[in-house]
Amino acid sequence: MRKWIARRLIDRFGARYDYDVGYMRHLLEVSPSAFFKFISAAKLSSHGEAAPKGALAAARIVGAMTEDCGPCVQIFVDMAREAGIDDNEIDAVLRRDVSAMNRETAIGYIFADRLARRENADAVREEARAEWGDKAVIDLTFALQGARLYPMTKAGLGFASECARVKVGDNLVAVVKAA
Repeated sequence: MRKWIARRLIDRFGARYDYDVGYMRHLLEVSPSAFFKFISAAKLSSHGEAAPKGALAAARIVGAMTEDCGPCVQIFVDMAREAGIDDNEIDAVLRRDVSAMNRETAIGYIFADRLARRENADAVREEARAEWGDKAVIDLTFALQGARLYPMTKAGLGFASECARVKVGDNLVAVVKAA
């Protein structure tokens, strides 16, 4: 029964985001135990208690961009749009153009980008903490790491696809990979 429900939820997710969920189906069929652990861990990306939605969206997109440049990034772009994030903000994150971001998006982006690159994030962490509190730092960290889980799992299982342009509204944007 649990697998049947999981299959329906996987298919609904795939249809909602026009996303190939083959790797999730594979994981569920081969190792249901691993699938349910994966889904539990994946909830990290949706955690958010204190950080503003623009900062969280930026951190999630950076997380997906760190591991992928196509379908998984597209999901987080679509989720950001569903959360009401302005297309120009999303576009700026995809292009890594901090000067085009508002303050909250820039803080989330810089924090996530520095962590993903293993660069010193102390100053921006303190900026986020001063602005929104300790819970926001946890939110941003989980947003980044949780978003990395999907594309890394997909790649590890051999289901990753080639890079593709990401659609923001009606515009196609080439994801700028980290230098």
